[in-house]
Amino acid sequence: MNDDKQTALFSKDSGEGQQPLLTSDAPLQAALGLFEQHMRDEGFSLNTMKAFASDVRLLGKYLGIGQPIGKIGTKNLNDFLNWLLYERGVPCSPKSYARRVTTLKVFFKWLHDIGAIPADPATAVIQRSVSSPLPVVPTEADLEKALAVTQAIRQGNREKKPDARPHLLLTLLLQTGIKKSEAMAIVPNHIDRTNPEQPILFVRYANPRLRYKERKLPLQADWLPLLDEYLAQYQPPDTLFTCTARNLEYILHDVGEAAGLKKGLLSFENLRWAAALRDWRSG
Repeated sequence: MNDDKQTALFSKDSGEGQQPLLTSDAPLQAALGLFEQHMRDEGFSLNTMKAFASDVRLLGKYLGIGQPIGKIGTKNLNDFLNWLLYERGVPCSPKSYARRVTTLKVFFKWLHDIGAIPADPATAVIQRSVSSPLPVVPTEADLEKALAVTQAIRQGNREKKPDARPHLLLTLLLQTGIKKSEAMAIVPNHIDRTNPEQPILFVRYANPRLRYKERKLPLQADWLPLLDEYLAQYQPPDTLFTCTARNLEYILHDVGEAAGLKKGLLSFENLRWAAALRDWRSG
């Protein structure tokens, strides 16, 4: 943490220099507010900030949001995690459990680092390893069915106007394997048409801390007419996709359903795997 960010967490005290804005008797709710500020200053992703804040609020629901942070010990945290797994009455997947342990470790380490608490109670909390199930990747036959559906939507019929968006989305994901957040961040000028036979997508990140993820991905030449068709229909003012990320998920769900595919098979994550397999097979 740099000096400018660090000083925001301290106040001046006459005669004794800087004193932490948070002390051990501060309530959990007050600590959460400053923790959210800390995450913004450090450039945490939006999804991470939302998840971590939600996890701390859940801890507050269990202990009481007014619980003094200095009175939270390792036993409290282990009891909280046991409550999540066995007593809350809401399923807690292995991934969610692992993330919540991470939240506790990041949150209480930060409290200790700024001098708000004398010891970190999350240090002794054991992080259990999580084995993620293997993904279910759509087969080429599945993808052909889905592409037939999006092509039909693109053409339209007597009841519905032509809509290029589902086909644009599906072909984009299959050609690039980009994430949902990356798709949502695309603006039309991220697509380089300098060589129409070899167009390129620039995947960009606004957050400087994530610039290392930026990359160039090739697109098929016949994707450009589809893009122009989409642009003429939707005329996006800024980002390529004018809807929400959730709406893009709905589009994939509806296409999968219309194609007779298993529920959830056509997802951003599964299509990333499908794109990777296609790249591997093509050499």
